[in-house]
Amino acid sequence: MADRPTARPLRHRARAALRRATRHPRTTALIHRLAPRSVRTRTTLAACASVAVVLLAASAAVLLLLRANLERTVETGAREQAQAVARLAADRQLTAQLPLGHGTDFIQVVNATGHVIAASGNLAGQPPLAPVRTRDGHRSYNVHALGAERHQRVTTVTAASPTGPVTIHVGVSLRTVDAAEDVTTAALAALSGLLLLTTAVLTWRATGRALRPVEAIRAEVAAIGDRDLARRVPEPRSDDEIARLAHTMNAMLERLEAAGTRQRRFIADASHELRSPLTVLRTQLEVALAVPDPDVRADLVAGALQDTERLQALATDLLLLARLDATGRERPGQRVDLGELVDTTVRAGGPQPHPVTVHTAADIAVPGNPQWLGRLLTNLLDNARRHARQEVTVRLHRDDATGEAVLDVSNDGPGIPPADRERIFERFTRLDDARSRDDGGTGLGLPIARDIATLHGGTLAVLDTPGPEVTFRARLPLATAPAPAP
Repeated sequence: MADRPTARPLRHRARAALRRATRHPRTTALIHRLAPRSVRTRTTLAACASVAVVLLAASAAVLLLLRANLERTVETGAREQAQAVARLAADRQLTAQLPLGHGTDFIQVVNATGHVIAASGNLAGQPPLAPVRTRDGHRSYNVHALGAERHQRVTTVTAASPTGPVTIHVGVSLRTVDAAEDVTTAALAALSGLLLLTTAVLTWRATGRALRPVEAIRAEVAAIGDRDLARRVPEPRSDDEIARLAHTMNAMLERLEAAGTRQRRFIADASHELRSPLTVLRTQLEVALAVPDPDVRADLVAGALQDTERLQALATDLLLLARLDATGRERPGQRVDLGELVDTTVRAGGPQPHPVTVHTAADIAVPGNPQWLGRLLTNLLDNARRHARQEVTVRLHRDDATGEAVLDVSNDGPGIPPADRERIFERFTRLDDARSRDDGGTGLGLPIARDIATLHGGTLAVLDTPGPEVTFRARLPLATAPAPAP
């Protein structure tokens, strides 16, 4: 008992030292270094840990049930032996030396005064037995008189005899129970170890086989450079998550390749478009410096000013395209009265060589950016005016079936072949001499208009109309409710 006060502070100091060790940076770094980083390793460890917990619980339950069943059998046999001796005592047939039954270690009969009146041969002449400890409500004895310490289960029965009450002790060895428990424990341990090993091997191989396509995808993606976007990752034949991942990766690579192609083509086209007016501008300025005639110099400066304005318009369009590309899928949400915007934009154009006829319906509002929607309409009007022979028509109406606002801009100019109705929306595209840069176009007006319509959740296309009329139709989703006041 004197050691307990000393042992408790030792335990506290050990726990404190352990906590300090785990908080040390080196220990923490070592733990992180030793922690498994591979998904394959973590999956295998998790599977083994789960199986180990299940096996441990199942083994414990089996051992407890086995122990309880065997001890119950042993106790039943001891009680039957004790009851047989009690019947002998009641019939005055009790002898000084009692025979031992099968599986019985000893028998001892004690009278009311504490004297041994009968016993088995191995306890002849021994004093009455006394229990040494109590476990689970059953008495266990270390019987030294039997020649060795044995684990016993002792059943005590009190019976009446002609000479008075007697107490009968019947001891049964638990060696068979302990041996069965040890054998079962060893068998369960071996079986559990085999199951854990099998689980580890199967999980390791199955996880490796499942992750092999992922590693192939990773290696292929790591090898793809900015100039190798035409390469694709291997797609497994199975229809599982990894196959869908590979399909998604290839779709992303296709989009990246298309975006890279568009970017390179855009840079090349932009360089070409900027080089021509810059060359002309430089030539005009050099000639203006070399020619002393004021009238010729004035004409050259006026031409240079026109080319400067063209460069300014081209730079503005390029900047707007860059802003539209950077905006992505974020849609503007301001409520815009499209009919009022059409009237304002047409009037702002001033007098034109071709009249503009407007047909608009009332109360048509769309969510969007008014400046960008105005730019969409301006680009369509500029394109229509540039190629019209006599008249430009703007129609705005509501399509209740689709919940969209429909904006048509038409002109009576030369038609567009069906094969070119999508190509005109590509940047820096001009179909023929009638649609050349001499007419003031940069090849960016229609692409900008389509990008603005797409950004607002709508579409822009050329209609297939009879006759020479060309109609551009923009469809934009209607606003459902007024936007809240800022």
